[in-house]
Amino acid sequence: MSLKDKVIIIMGASSGMGATTANLLAQSGAKLSIAARRLDKLEVIKKQNPAADILTFKADVTKINEVQAVVDQTVKTYGHVDVMWNNAGIMPVNELRKGARNEWDNLININIHGVLNGINAVLPTMIQQGFGHIISTDSVAGFVTHAKFAVYAGTKAAVRSIMEGLRQEEGKNGIKSTTIYPGQVATELATSINNDKLRQKISNDIKEPSMSVLQPDEIAKTVAFVIDTPKNMSINELVIRPTAEL
Repeated sequence: MSLKDKVIIIMGASSGMGATTANLLAQSGAKLSIAARRLDKLEVIKKQNPAADILTFKADVTKINEVQAVVDQTVKTYGHVDVMWNNAGIMPVNELRKGARNEWDNLININIHGVLNGINAVLPTMIQQGFGHIISTDSVAGFVTHAKFAVYAGTKAAVRSIMEGLRQEEGKNGIKSTTIYPGQVATELATSINNDKLRQKISNDIKEPSMSVLQPDEIAKTVAFVIDTPKNMSINELVIRPTAEL
């Protein structure tokens, strides 16, 4: 694995897949910029990897100036950016009849605008460099909608379209794009659900020993593999489900 000295930005790195991947990449010799709203969680990652080059940023992906500051400081410190991973996301699922407009706004702002802000902030740098790799975390919900997941699935379908547009526009310019569609993963994502019954059910499903659920380290290894592909090869879309998931 030739990840040594690759400059990688992870937006949404404070827990779950982002934090686990940050640790793996740091141990592989990558130079990291990790960002999230919970700076204290990022500092833990930095302390766990004292020999690694890690910049930490308190940043909200819905605010383009904060995302841009992450990119600008990364370039100032490391000289370039190899990878931007748009990993921040929330999942406050609910029935449409609830009219949960605040949830809808948050889903759109974080899951869609967050990805667009990441692309907008880093793309000029990658165009100038003539290379780069933009990764976005989607979901299998980007392919199929279930009851109570309509708005969440809608945001993930939007990310799928945005990333495909990016591939068509910038692939010819040497900029790689990857959309990762995880199935059920044991992360904190369910904590963003405001509907008590749904939150408890999904949280219990993840903890159920008989339930086939992916672990964050399995996603981390996959992300590392995707990053390590040669310049002439792009894994544009990657669906990762537990084997027994329907």
